[in-house]
Amino acid sequence: MAASRPSRALSPLSLAATLLTATVALYMALVAFGNITDFGTNQQFVRHVLAMDTTFKDDDLMWHAVESRALQDTAYVAIIVWETLSALVLVAATWLWARRGNTEARRWSTYGLVMVMLLFGAGFIGVGGEWFAMWQSDTWNGLDAATRVFTLSGVVLLVVHLPFGGRASSSADGGA
Repeated sequence: MAASRPSRALSPLSLAATLLTATVALYMALVAFGNITDFGTNQQFVRHVLAMDTTFKDDDLMWHAVESRALQDTAYVAIIVWETLSALVLVAATWLWARRGNTEARRWSTYGLVMVMLLFGAGFIGVGGEWFAMWQSDTWNGLDAATRVFTLSGVVLLVVHLPFGGRASSSADGGA
């Protein structure tokens, strides 16, 4: 008789972690791809936010403005690099979940999700929203979108860290 092989089926929570990590990976890959292939659209967004040219023109805040095109474009390229790296980390995490569903997958998901949360939370909500007063602009205000991505990533991070055993030992045990 042949030795029985352990089930390759993911537990329900491992499957959820896999698919949700894949969702954020796909989103970040599409964002990075869009910014690379349609460079000019969000370049204008970053330029206007950093220049603060559509804010209230408060003298107490306008000294925050970055008017140098070179610095604005450097910031935009750095954003694209960060988006690309976070997408790659999350793709690797998705692969690890699908292949193993273990602590290594959890670790890589955590790295990638925190990268996304830092970009959208610290970068867009904190620095863009507050330091550059993006909230004051009717035209160049990305706070709602940043909040959605930050929240999605946070929810996925919570799911990734729920206690579960990885792969189910049988399809009848329900996992978790």
